[in-house]
Amino acid sequence: MQIEAGPLLKTIDSPEDLKDISREKLHQVCDELRQYIIDVVSVHGGHFAASLGVVELSVALHYVYNTPYDQLVWDVGHQAYGHKILTGRRDEFISNRKYNGLSGFPKRSESEYDTFGVGHSSTSISAALGMSMAAKYKKENRKSVAIIGDGSMTAGMAFEAMNHAGVADSDVLIILNDNCMSIDPNVGALKEYLTDISTSPTYNKFRDELWELMGKLPIGKTFTRDMASKVEAGLKGMVSKSSNLFEALQLRYFGPIDGHNISNLVDTLKDLKEIPGPKILHILTVKGKGYALAEKDQTKWHAPGLFDKLTGEIIKKKIETPQPPKYQDVFGHSIVELAKTNPLIMGITPAMPSGSSLKFMMESMPDRAFDVGICEQHAVTLSAGLATQGIKAFCNIYSSFMQRAYDQVIHDVALQNLPVVFCLDRAGLVGEDGPTHHGCYDIAFFRCIPNMIIAAPMNEIELRNLMYTSQLPTIQSPFVIRYPRGEGVTIDWQKPFEEIRIGKGRKLKDGKEIAILSLGHPGNFAQTAIRNLRDEGIDPAHYDIRFVKPLDEALLHEVFQNYDKIITVEDATIVGGMGSAILEFMNEHNYHSKITMLGIPDSIVEHGSLKELYHECHYDAIAIADAVKALLGKQIMSEV
Repeated sequence: MQIEAGPLLKTIDSPEDLKDISREKLHQVCDELRQYIIDVVSVHGGHFAASLGVVELSVALHYVYNTPYDQLVWDVGHQAYGHKILTGRRDEFISNRKYNGLSGFPKRSESEYDTFGVGHSSTSISAALGMSMAAKYKKENRKSVAIIGDGSMTAGMAFEAMNHAGVADSDVLIILNDNCMSIDPNVGALKEYLTDISTSPTYNKFRDELWELMGKLPIGKTFTRDMASKVEAGLKGMVSKSSNLFEALQLRYFGPIDGHNISNLVDTLKDLKEIPGPKILHILTVKGKGYALAEKDQTKWHAPGLFDKLTGEIIKKKIETPQPPKYQDVFGHSIVELAKTNPLIMGITPAMPSGSSLKFMMESMPDRAFDVGICEQHAVTLSAGLATQGIKAFCNIYSSFMQRAYDQVIHDVALQNLPVVFCLDRAGLVGEDGPTHHGCYDIAFFRCIPNMIIAAPMNEIELRNLMYTSQLPTIQSPFVIRYPRGEGVTIDWQKPFEEIRIGKGRKLKDGKEIAILSLGHPGNFAQTAIRNLRDEGIDPAHYDIRFVKPLDEALLHEVFQNYDKIITVEDATIVGGMGSAILEFMNEHNYHSKITMLGIPDSIVEHGSLKELYHECHYDAIAIADAVKALLGKQIMSEV
């Protein structure tokens, strides 16, 4: 399907082209940019609502600032589609998030306009401040702008950066894009604080009347602006005290202003360019602006997949047979079941109630399940505090976001041997979100911590049983359960709970000459490979390791005593992962088998479909079969 840009957007191949367009036509540029995003994402998929909400801001920033010399840093990057389209990537945009195509996030290696690679939240202010400090040191007259959402502003890192920015005396502008959303609705006291700023009728009425009055006074423009600014500052403190948080950090606060008024945005940004020092501009936007259904249900339309742009119908694959559930939904329904029988269970998530499916517990047991905002460190230590009081906290965090709370896991949980249950969703490769979201490293960074139990289920029933086991009173250590994004393999999954012995793997089948040791979901790839190898007279044994810590040593002794050729398969980095643990065991016990390790390689894996990435990383069913034949010295005839 051919997607055409509008007549003005078609002429914009760089911000310099945008600057050639008259201010009166910027409204048309915004309309065309918004429509182009809708047209492309509806057909090719991707994140949706966030970029629609900052169309006017994207145009205004590139219209006012001298990019890429002036540095724009987009926090998270879900909202940067308009930025990409305006900076020479319009025609390539149809490849967004596709294998070997554009990244779904700003990426330094992709464009000089992408000044900082992002994907996780709350990094923009620190990065922009660093750029601003470097410019000051090098005596360069370049501006640095951080664009951060109100959801990302809840994270501690944003406050750490603002605390420094206030005293660094650097020319940095923070734009707070306030739409009351992250992916799910924003939560917490900061949300209430920003709402107070943006909705105080007394303050906003007085402010508007003040500027109208000042404009009528027969005095100089500069004097009027200075005088109005001082009066407004006093007004803020007197009426709502709304500016005190930011100004207490020595950031000059401006706003709130309408983030969809392109003319006012351009004027405001031009003014702020001339004001030195650290400052914050508070803009109010609507996530999904310009597409009615996205404005109405912003969580659903954050990343809806393919859809009919005219009817709003989200296009789903037509599947006639029942399908297995997503692992996240198995978690969500199972924790509710467990909590009904165990009153000590609570659920914690850092801003991902829908993505983790903790939303089911939040709906049915709102006093026992909590969204703490984009605060992974707090989520972990909060869970630790709950654990000291006998609460069994299920702390559900995406694997890649778990990296942000590593110290808290060590210092606050493991050192005190507190029985927090870490449910790591999106472990392994995640697909189109790419390297910032792949859950590659959790096995390696958890395996070296004392007191940790680390397990991975091969299917939905195993996930349920690991969850059941983790909440038993006999478990008094931190317990990690990692599982992948997407669907499992078991349709009839809601079986009665059964306890699994800690550190106990299982033999799935005997075999000849060679054994496959798998951990977690890739065990299903191994089973497919084994079935495909039967026609060639090859019969590997298959063991589900299940626990990478503690290892099932009795099972491993059986493997090494019976097989001198072994393949390990995992959806995690092979450096420090399950395969490494098997090698350590082999060395410790003086075995001498030949081992091939399959998993995520020691390199950055880019974005693409899961099928494409499993194949690229050589641990799909085809790659496993090829590895078996290679280790056996057989000719490889697998078709790609």
